[in-house]
Amino acid sequence: MRRFRHTAQKVAGELEESVREAGNLARKLGLKPYPVNYWVVNYDEMNQLIAYGGFQRRYPHWRWGMTYDRQQKKDQFGMGKAFEIVNNDNPSHAFLQESNSLADQKAVITHVEAHADFFSNNEWFGMFAGDSDLDAAAMLEQHGETIQKYMDDPDIDREDVERFIDAVLCLEDNIDQHRTITDAATGRERVQPEDLRKRLDEMDISQDVRKQVFDEEWLDELAEAEAEAAKLDDPRRDVLAFVREHGMYYDEEEGKAVEMESWQKDVLDILRTESYYFAPQKMTKVMNEGWAAYWESLMMGEERFAGTDEFLTYADHQSRVLGSPGLNPYKLGKELWEYIENTTNRREVADKLLRVRGVTWRNFHDVIDFDEVQQLLEPHPAIDRVRSDTLDELAALPGDDPRVDWEMLDRALSDDGEVDVDAYPWKVLTYEGLAERHFSLVKPQNRGFLRHIRRSELERLSRYMFDNEAYETVEEAIADVDRASGWDRMQEIRESHNDVTFLDAFLTQEFVENNHYFTYEFTQATGEFRVASVDYEDVKKKLLLQFTNFGKPTIVVFDGNYDNRGELLLGHQYNGIMLDIAQARGVLERLYDLWGRPVNLATIVKEYDEHDVEVARRRDREPTPVEQGKRIRYDGEEFETYELDEEITERIRATDVDYDTKPEEWLS
Repeated sequence: MRRFRHTAQKVAGELEESVREAGNLARKLGLKPYPVNYWVVNYDEMNQLIAYGGFQRRYPHWRWGMTYDRQQKKDQFGMGKAFEIVNNDNPSHAFLQESNSLADQKAVITHVEAHADFFSNNEWFGMFAGDSDLDAAAMLEQHGETIQKYMDDPDIDREDVERFIDAVLCLEDNIDQHRTITDAATGRERVQPEDLRKRLDEMDISQDVRKQVFDEEWLDELAEAEAEAAKLDDPRRDVLAFVREHGMYYDEEEGKAVEMESWQKDVLDILRTESYYFAPQKMTKVMNEGWAAYWESLMMGEERFAGTDEFLTYADHQSRVLGSPGLNPYKLGKELWEYIENTTNRREVADKLLRVRGVTWRNFHDVIDFDEVQQLLEPHPAIDRVRSDTLDELAALPGDDPRVDWEMLDRALSDDGEVDVDAYPWKVLTYEGLAERHFSLVKPQNRGFLRHIRRSELERLSRYMFDNEAYETVEEAIADVDRASGWDRMQEIRESHNDVTFLDAFLTQEFVENNHYFTYEFTQATGEFRVASVDYEDVKKKLLLQFTNFGKPTIVVFDGNYDNRGELLLGHQYNGIMLDIAQARGVLERLYDLWGRPVNLATIVKEYDEHDVEVARRRDREPTPVEQGKRIRYDGEEFETYELDEEITERIRATDVDYDTKPEEWLS
């Protein structure tokens, strides 16, 4: 534990054992977290850390003060208390608020250990560091010192640095988060075609000869063909990298765009690097928070890491976190992880039962006694009720039983007080033993899960089953059930998925029905919200829109020499949700500071005819909008809006997604 100040030192001393044993328990459960350094901080320091994104030092900017003020007001008015913050680093650093109760501190510590496991094992977090050691705290501190140096430089106007940072931050999420920072920077190099007329103007050729040799119509066709060929075949998702390669800034004294100065390129590189560092946290919010909530709940509640006198406080803590209104990543993530565990375990049990002589997918529900199966799945009594006075029952198991940690059991039986089995019963069990002890299908809330298996799933399991008479009895089949299959599968998924692939792969109709999810929409006809669907495909689509590109509009580079005039053309990859045009214009103003020349944004807007809206209202249906392609152009002084070329419109047009609601309104 890291200790500083008298109060913090006292709290740290009280938490030494909890920190040590939470890490031991996490590893017993199969987690492989980064080592974690815990720091005890006061209320004000916690708010500062939240403002800085979990780090103690960042570059100077007004955004941190704004975030600090917002967090302080949330605490002050009871809108959300900060229990902890942990960052993705090796070792990870976690900060505990000294005013938390011991029950809250234990909950935070178990939660943090699961986060550190996710950081260490999820491949999207690994993309940033690659094979090198991760030291994010040192990197961000160095970034802060570099930018501070530029702000203190007498040859650089501090306001210019602040304005430049503001411009870059408007685009901080416009990166290619599915590639590494190095790979995303590569792309087809933009060829800047030059109109042949300029070359002819520089040559000493008479007008008569020029007209005879170079036909104007041919020159027009050539310029158009070269401009078309120069367009990017594949839009560049990393807008920041493209601006870094080709951007300039407008020099008011010279009245033209000039090359960026070295400090500007350095600051842009720094902020782009930080965008890639924080991207995995945004891409895995549901998975990561759900993962931490799942293991925290198992450790604190089911494995009794919370003491008897602490459990009610912990239960209140957990209910407040999971009961937060709106789209709650803790709740959605935890429910999905539990569903994955249950379906994997159900598939494992059903697979064994379908191999019992006489059992087929057709008669499964008729011949299987689910009450008998439930009893057979219960953990062995010696595994289930580990206490100091029941250790003899555990010792009576066969000496090669993989569920028992025999070394720890011997130490516990030595009666020297070294192993406190009553406080930490998990110490004498292995991963296999804990998996049996916490097998999900025997938990009260899941006792009907096996009998609700669909015939279609049973048929799929049977389709490629050759040894379908491997067992004579149900008891023999259940004895072969791998109780760790659910946890094993969860760990596999934790390694490779992000929120989008996680939801796409595992959100099913059964999950939507069991957990009461639905979609709702704003109706143009009535001006009210209404439930739109309880179909899992609809719920999934809206959730995927929420998490694709961090839930923000996807903007890509289509052309860096639009219309052969050196203008930037960005395209909004339209998914049925219109841009906020006022915000889009604000971003274009900032982008102009980074490009130095006119900037364009292609998008699609929906237009409603007032008469159609009125007719739809009378008939209680939704009016059909007309989608129009628009190009918004900003030249540094004013905005102009043009009809968008049909070719570009088609490249950004929506397919089958058409929702009128904003992301924060999509799900309840």
